[in-house]
Amino acid sequence: MDAIFETNLPGIERHARGKVRDVYAAGEFLVIVATDRLSAFDYVLPTPIPDKGKVLTQLTLFWLDLVRDIVPNHFVAANVADYPAQFQPYREQLEGRSMLVRRAKMIEVECVARGYVSGSGWKDYKRDGRICGIPLPAGLRESDKLPEPIFTPATKAQSGHDENISFEAAASVIGDKLAGRLRDVTLQIYRRAAEYAETRGVIIADTKFEFGFIGEQLTLADEVLTPDSSRFWPRSSYQPGGPQPSFDKQFVRDYLESIRWSKQPPAPALPPDVIHQTSEKYREAYRVLTGKPL
Repeated sequence: MDAIFETNLPGIERHARGKVRDVYAAGEFLVIVATDRLSAFDYVLPTPIPDKGKVLTQLTLFWLDLVRDIVPNHFVAANVADYPAQFQPYREQLEGRSMLVRRAKMIEVECVARGYVSGSGWKDYKRDGRICGIPLPAGLRESDKLPEPIFTPATKAQSGHDENISFEAAASVIGDKLAGRLRDVTLQIYRRAAEYAETRGVIIADTKFEFGFIGEQLTLADEVLTPDSSRFWPRSSYQPGGPQPSFDKQFVRDYLESIRWSKQPPAPALPPDVIHQTSEKYREAYRVLTGKPL
Protein backbone atom coordinates (compact mmCIF):
# COMPACT_ATOMS: atom_id res chain seq x y z
CA MET A 1 0.00 0.00 0.00
CA ASP A 2 1.68 3.21 -1.12
CA ALA A 3 0.63 6.40 0.63
CA ILE A 4 0.84 9.85 -0.95
CA PHE A 5 1.93 12.60 1.40
CA GLU A 6 2.51 15.22 -1.28
CA THR A 7 1.54 15.25 -4.94
CA ASN A 8 4.20 16.17 -7.50
CA LEU A 9 2.81 17.39 -10.82
CA PRO A 10 5.66 19.27 -12.54
CA GLY A 11 4.52 21.90 -15.02
CA ILE A 12 1.01 22.25 -13.53
CA GLU A 13 0.10 25.31 -11.49
CA ARG A 14 -0.75 24.56 -7.89
CA HIS A 15 -3.76 26.65 -6.97
CA ALA A 16 -3.77 25.90 -3.23
CA ARG A 17 -2.50 23.51 -0.59
CA GLY A 18 -4.65 22.65 2.39
CA LYS A 19 -3.96 20.40 5.36
CA VAL A 20 -5.07 17.38 3.34
CA ARG A 21 -5.77 18.54 -0.23
CA ASP A 22 -3.55 19.73 -3.07
CA VAL A 23 -5.51 21.81 -5.59
CA TYR A 24 -4.33 22.41 -9.16
CA ALA A 25 -5.46 24.92 -11.77
CA ALA A 26 -7.04 23.49 -14.94
CA GLY A 27 -8.30 26.50 -16.88
CA GLU A 28 -11.90 27.14 -15.90
CA PHE A 29 -11.71 24.03 -13.68
CA LEU A 30 -9.72 22.84 -10.68
CA VAL A 31 -8.35 19.39 -9.88
CA ILE A 32 -8.71 18.61 -6.16
CA VAL A 33 -6.42 15.84 -4.94
CA ALA A 34 -7.00 14.28 -1.52
CA THR A 35 -3.58 13.20 -0.25
CA ASP A 36 -3.00 10.79 2.64
CA ARG A 37 -1.91 13.60 4.95
CA LEU A 38 -3.60 13.65 8.33
CA SER A 39 -3.98 16.55 10.71
CA ALA A 40 -4.63 16.26 14.42
CA PHE A 41 -4.98 19.04 16.96
CA ASP A 42 -4.52 21.50 14.07
CA TYR A 43 -1.14 20.18 12.92
CA VAL A 44 -0.33 18.04 9.89
CA LEU A 45 1.48 14.91 11.05
CA PRO A 46 4.60 13.76 9.18
CA THR A 47 3.17 10.26 8.67
CA PRO A 48 0.57 9.65 5.92
CA ILE A 49 -2.34 7.21 6.33
CA PRO A 50 -2.57 4.80 3.34
CA ASP A 51 -5.83 5.07 1.33
CA LYS A 52 -7.17 7.93 3.45
CA GLY A 53 -7.33 10.28 0.45
CA LYS A 54 -9.10 7.68 -1.65
CA VAL A 55 -11.71 7.19 1.07
CA LEU A 56 -12.33 10.95 1.30
CA THR A 57 -12.76 11.28 -2.46
CA GLN A 58 -14.82 8.14 -3.04
CA LEU A 59 -17.17 8.87 -0.13
CA THR A 60 -17.63 12.44 -1.36
CA LEU A 61 -18.60 11.09 -4.79
CA PHE A 62 -21.05 8.65 -3.19
CA TRP A 63 -22.79 11.37 -1.17
CA LEU A 64 -22.82 13.90 -4.03
CA ASP A 65 -24.82 11.39 -6.02
CA LEU A 66 -27.22 10.76 -3.12
CA VAL A 67 -28.04 14.46 -2.59
CA ARG A 68 -27.70 15.79 -6.15
CA ASP A 69 -31.42 16.63 -6.38
CA ILE A 70 -31.22 18.89 -3.28
CA VAL A 71 -28.56 21.31 -4.51
CA PRO A 72 -26.18 21.49 -7.51
CA ASN A 73 -22.52 20.62 -6.86
CA HIS A 74 -19.21 21.47 -8.51
CA PHE A 75 -18.25 17.93 -9.62
CA VAL A 76 -17.32 17.35 -13.27
CA ALA A 77 -15.32 14.08 -13.49
CA ALA A 78 -13.33 11.60 -11.41
CA ASN A 79 -11.86 9.52 -14.23
CA VAL A 80 -8.42 10.92 -15.00
CA ALA A 81 -8.95 10.08 -18.69
CA ASP A 82 -11.55 12.89 -18.70
CA TYR A 83 -9.16 15.49 -17.22
CA PRO A 84 -7.29 18.05 -19.37
CA ALA A 85 -4.35 16.55 -21.27
CA GLN A 86 -1.64 17.97 -18.99
CA PHE A 87 -2.88 15.78 -16.12
CA GLN A 88 -2.69 12.50 -18.04
CA PRO A 89 0.99 11.73 -17.22
CA TYR A 90 0.16 11.82 -13.51
CA ARG A 91 -2.63 9.26 -13.53
CA GLU A 92 -0.89 7.12 -10.89
CA GLN A 93 -1.00 9.97 -8.35
CA LEU A 94 -4.51 11.09 -9.27
CA GLU A 95 -6.63 8.00 -9.91
CA GLY A 96 -9.16 7.29 -7.17
CA ARG A 97 -8.24 10.29 -5.05
CA SER A 98 -9.01 13.32 -7.23
CA MET A 99 -11.91 15.20 -8.78
CA LEU A 100 -12.15 17.64 -11.67
CA VAL A 101 -14.49 20.39 -10.48
CA ARG A 102 -15.84 23.73 -11.62
CA ARG A 103 -14.41 26.79 -9.92
CA ALA A 104 -16.78 28.40 -7.43
CA LYS A 105 -16.69 31.67 -5.52
CA MET A 106 -16.71 30.24 -2.02
CA ILE A 107 -18.91 31.57 0.80
CA GLU A 108 -16.87 32.47 3.87
CA VAL A 109 -19.01 30.54 6.35
CA GLU A 110 -18.78 26.87 7.30
CA CYS A 111 -22.24 25.25 7.31
CA VAL A 112 -22.51 22.80 10.20
CA ALA A 113 -25.47 20.53 10.91
CA ARG A 114 -25.74 18.85 14.31
CA GLY A 115 -28.12 16.07 15.26
CA TYR A 116 -26.33 15.17 18.51
CA VAL A 117 -24.54 17.05 21.29
CA SER A 118 -20.84 16.46 20.75
CA GLY A 119 -17.47 18.11 20.22
CA SER A 120 -17.45 21.91 20.39
CA GLY A 121 -21.25 21.82 20.59
CA TRP A 122 -21.01 19.90 23.87
CA LYS A 123 -18.56 22.49 25.22
CA ASP A 124 -20.95 25.29 24.21
CA TYR A 125 -23.90 23.50 25.78
CA LYS A 126 -22.11 22.86 29.08
CA ARG A 127 -21.24 26.56 29.30
CA ASP A 128 -24.70 28.08 28.86
CA GLY A 129 -27.22 25.50 27.64
CA ARG A 130 -26.94 26.72 24.04
CA ILE A 131 -25.10 25.82 20.86
CA CYS A 132 -24.31 28.80 18.61
CA GLY A 133 -26.92 30.79 20.48
CA ILE A 134 -29.66 28.18 20.03
CA PRO A 135 -31.28 27.35 23.42
CA LEU A 136 -31.58 23.61 24.04
CA PRO A 137 -33.42 21.52 26.65
CA ALA A 138 -31.79 21.27 30.08
CA GLY A 139 -30.20 18.03 31.22
CA LEU A 140 -28.76 16.78 27.93
CA ARG A 141 -25.82 14.40 28.24
CA GLU A 142 -22.78 14.33 25.98
CA SER A 143 -23.72 12.52 22.72
CA ASP A 144 -27.48 12.78 23.36
CA LYS A 145 -29.67 13.15 20.29
CA LEU A 146 -31.11 16.64 19.85
CA PRO A 147 -34.90 17.10 19.60
CA GLU A 148 -34.27 18.07 15.96
CA PRO A 149 -31.16 18.84 13.88
CA ILE A 150 -29.78 22.37 14.21
CA PHE A 151 -27.74 24.63 11.92
CA THR A 152 -24.63 25.93 13.70
CA PRO A 153 -22.44 28.00 11.37
CA ALA A 154 -18.74 28.62 11.93
CA THR A 155 -16.13 30.98 10.62
CA LYS A 156 -13.57 29.46 8.26
CA ALA A 157 -10.07 29.32 9.71
CA GLN A 158 -7.06 28.93 7.39
CA SER A 159 -5.14 27.62 10.38
CA GLY A 160 -6.35 26.58 13.81
CA HIS A 161 -9.93 25.85 14.80
CA ASP A 162 -13.03 27.13 13.07
CA GLU A 163 -15.05 29.24 15.51
CA ASN A 164 -18.73 28.61 16.18
CA ILE A 165 -20.92 31.65 15.54
CA SER A 166 -24.64 32.39 15.83
CA PHE A 167 -26.99 32.42 12.86
CA GLU A 168 -27.30 36.17 13.35
CA ALA A 169 -23.52 36.59 13.18
CA ALA A 170 -23.40 34.56 9.97
CA ALA A 171 -26.24 36.64 8.52
CA SER A 172 -24.35 39.83 9.32
CA VAL A 173 -21.47 38.55 7.14
CA ILE A 174 -23.39 37.07 4.18
CA GLY A 175 -26.88 38.54 4.48
CA ASP A 176 -30.14 37.24 5.97
CA LYS A 177 -31.47 35.73 2.77
CA LEU A 178 -28.35 33.69 1.94
CA ALA A 179 -27.88 32.62 5.57
CA GLY A 180 -31.46 31.31 5.63
CA ARG A 181 -30.96 29.48 2.36
CA LEU A 182 -27.75 27.87 3.58
CA ARG A 183 -29.46 26.78 6.79
CA ASP A 184 -32.33 25.16 4.91
CA VAL A 185 -30.12 23.36 2.38
CA THR A 186 -27.61 22.23 5.04
CA LEU A 187 -30.35 20.66 7.17
CA GLN A 188 -32.01 19.09 4.14
CA ILE A 189 -28.75 17.38 3.10
CA TYR A 190 -28.05 16.34 6.68
CA ARG A 191 -31.47 14.76 7.13
CA ARG A 192 -31.19 12.86 3.84
CA ALA A 193 -27.72 11.58 4.72
CA ALA A 194 -28.59 10.74 8.33
CA GLU A 195 -31.66 8.74 7.30
CA TYR A 196 -29.60 6.78 4.78
CA ALA A 197 -26.73 6.19 7.24
CA GLU A 198 -29.20 4.79 9.80
CA THR A 199 -30.03 2.03 7.31
CA ARG A 200 -26.31 1.14 7.32
CA GLY A 201 -26.06 1.12 11.13
CA VAL A 202 -24.26 4.47 11.29
CA ILE A 203 -25.18 7.63 13.20
CA ILE A 204 -24.08 10.94 11.66
CA ALA A 205 -23.70 13.05 14.78
CA ASP A 206 -22.70 16.19 12.91
CA THR A 207 -21.14 17.29 9.66
CA LYS A 208 -19.97 20.43 7.88
CA PHE A 209 -20.44 21.60 4.31
CA GLU A 210 -18.96 24.33 2.17
CA PHE A 211 -20.92 26.20 -0.47
CA GLY A 212 -20.05 28.68 -3.17
CA PHE A 213 -21.53 30.31 -6.22
CA ILE A 214 -20.95 29.31 -9.82
CA GLY A 215 -22.44 32.32 -11.59
CA GLU A 216 -25.71 32.93 -9.74
CA GLN A 217 -26.14 29.28 -8.71
CA LEU A 218 -25.62 28.15 -5.12
CA THR A 219 -23.31 25.13 -5.32
CA LEU A 220 -22.15 22.45 -2.88
CA ALA A 221 -18.35 22.17 -3.01
CA ASP A 222 -15.29 20.53 -1.43
CA GLU A 223 -15.56 17.29 0.57
CA VAL A 224 -18.98 16.00 1.59
CA LEU A 225 -19.84 13.74 4.53
CA THR A 226 -16.39 12.21 5.02
CA PRO A 227 -14.79 11.03 8.28
CA ASP A 228 -12.74 14.24 8.22
CA SER A 229 -15.78 16.53 8.02
CA SER A 230 -18.28 14.46 10.03
CA ARG A 231 -18.70 12.37 13.16
CA PHE A 232 -19.78 8.86 12.16
CA TRP A 233 -20.70 6.63 15.10
CA PRO A 234 -21.53 2.90 14.94
CA ARG A 235 -25.17 2.52 16.00
CA SER A 236 -24.36 -0.81 17.69
CA SER A 237 -22.08 0.80 20.30
CA TYR A 238 -23.98 4.08 20.78
CA GLN A 239 -24.25 4.91 24.47
CA PRO A 240 -24.97 8.56 25.36
CA GLY A 241 -23.28 10.04 28.41
CA GLY A 242 -19.76 10.41 27.01
CA PRO A 243 -17.69 10.40 23.81
CA GLN A 244 -18.48 7.69 21.23
CA PRO A 245 -16.21 5.47 19.15
CA SER A 246 -16.04 6.88 15.62
CA PHE A 247 -14.96 6.04 12.07
CA ASP A 248 -12.10 8.52 11.90
CA LYS A 249 -8.70 9.45 13.30
CA GLN A 250 -9.57 8.69 16.93
CA PHE A 251 -6.72 6.14 17.12
CA VAL A 252 -4.34 8.97 16.25
CA ARG A 253 -5.80 11.40 18.79
CA ASP A 254 -5.67 8.72 21.51
CA TYR A 255 -2.06 7.89 20.67
CA LEU A 256 -1.00 11.55 20.72
CA GLU A 257 -2.70 12.02 24.09
CA SER A 258 -1.02 8.86 25.43
CA ILE A 259 2.48 10.15 24.59
CA ARG A 260 1.58 13.53 26.11
CA TRP A 261 2.51 15.46 23.00
CA SER A 262 2.55 19.18 23.77
CA LYS A 263 0.43 19.91 20.66
CA GLN A 264 3.15 22.22 19.46
CA PRO A 265 5.41 21.64 16.45
CA PRO A 266 7.09 19.48 15.47
CA ALA A 267 4.28 16.93 15.28
CA PRO A 268 5.45 13.39 16.10
CA ALA A 269 5.59 10.49 13.63
CA LEU A 270 3.08 7.68 14.13
CA PRO A 271 4.00 4.06 14.87
CA PRO A 272 3.01 1.34 12.35
CA ASP A 273 0.14 -0.08 14.45
CA VAL A 274 -1.57 3.34 14.76
CA ILE A 275 -1.12 3.96 11.03
CA HIS A 276 -2.63 0.54 10.21
CA GLN A 277 -5.59 0.88 12.60
CA THR A 278 -6.41 4.37 11.36
CA SER A 279 -6.19 3.33 7.71
CA GLU A 280 -8.50 0.39 8.46
CA LYS A 281 -11.00 2.66 10.22
CA TYR A 282 -11.22 4.98 7.19
CA ARG A 283 -11.69 2.03 4.83
CA GLU A 284 -14.31 0.57 7.17
CA ALA A 285 -16.25 3.85 7.06
CA TYR A 286 -16.41 3.58 3.27
CA ARG A 287 -17.31 -0.10 3.32
CA VAL A 288 -20.06 0.27 5.94
CA LEU A 289 -21.66 3.34 4.39
CA THR A 290 -21.57 2.28 0.73
CA GLY A 291 -21.83 -1.50 1.12
CA LYS A 292 -18.74 -1.92 -1.10
CA PRO A 293 -15.03 -2.37 -0.37
CA LEU A 294 -12.77 0.50 -1.38
